[in-house]
Amino acid sequence: MRKFGLMLLAATAAFPAFAHAKEPEVIQVPGFADFLAVDGKTVWATNKGRVEQWSRKGKLAEVAMVHPCGAMAITAGSLWVADCEEKAVKRIDVKTAKIVATIPTGIASSGELNVVAGDGSVWVASDNEKGLVARIDPATNAVIASVPVDPGTWYLTYGFGAVWAVSATKQSLQRIDTATNLVTAKIPLGKEPGFLAAGEGGVWVQEQGDGTLARIDPATNALASRIKVGDNLKWGDVDTGAGKVWLRTTDDQVFAVIDPNAMTVAARKGKAAGSGALRWTPKGVWTSAHDEHTLTWWSNAVLHAK
Repeated sequence: MRKFGLMLLAATAAFPAFAHAKEPEVIQVPGFADFLAVDGKTVWATNKGRVEQWSRKGKLAEVAMVHPCGAMAITAGSLWVADCEEKAVKRIDVKTAKIVATIPTGIASSGELNVVAGDGSVWVASDNEKGLVARIDPATNAVIASVPVDPGTWYLTYGFGAVWAVSATKQSLQRIDTATNLVTAKIPLGKEPGFLAAGEGGVWVQEQGDGTLARIDPATNALASRIKVGDNLKWGDVDTGAGKVWLRTTDDQVFAVIDPNAMTVAARKGKAAGSGALRWTPKGVWTSAHDEHTLTWWSNAVLHAK
């Protein structure tokens, strides 16, 4: 295992002066800040050759990796990150910012994927052609199961007592039963399905090629409804919280806020900033924009401003 050091940095230049209390706080992040994982009042971001921990006042830590990729998970006191070059999942202690384990899993994608935590395990899509999802036990840092899924499965989420897996090539959403490590339901999806989230009464899947967000009912394992958001939803992200669905987009705005009861777009926030990620917290929303080299904090005051 490679040894990487912790680089603690003074929280200085990255923190901007506030022009207005109801404006989002924009933090300059050199490189290619992309996927996000919330850690208390801070956020971890993948970057080129590293993952970084940021607060609203600046960068707190940096951990070198060969090619960190995809969305990350935090569980068991650790940040779990896929490395698309090493075809492995890295376990990083969030207190020391040091890599404590490297788990060879295989990685199904070259960059678009999710590492997720659920039912005491960490899950990652591990084989694109065969279609496999690896289940990691944090107690042993070992793969304890490989779940057969559709080829082209990259995207995962956990919720409603199951792991949900999207195959972009087969246009399917698969429900993985964590008790048996088997797919127990399969739901057809629209064009180029991508990132997904579970919460607020449904499993929500980007249908990137159609510009729609699909809502799957986890009780019936069937499509409940869908909402048109734009021409496409490529390269974005999705999360749930506070009775809303938060959809990071590439075109038209930074993100859209979906009312899951009315199935309408309740708000559109910010000017289009290219591709990036989004994570909801009880006090606000983090977004990244790798082409603009920024992280942005949208406080609840900003989100609710008229």
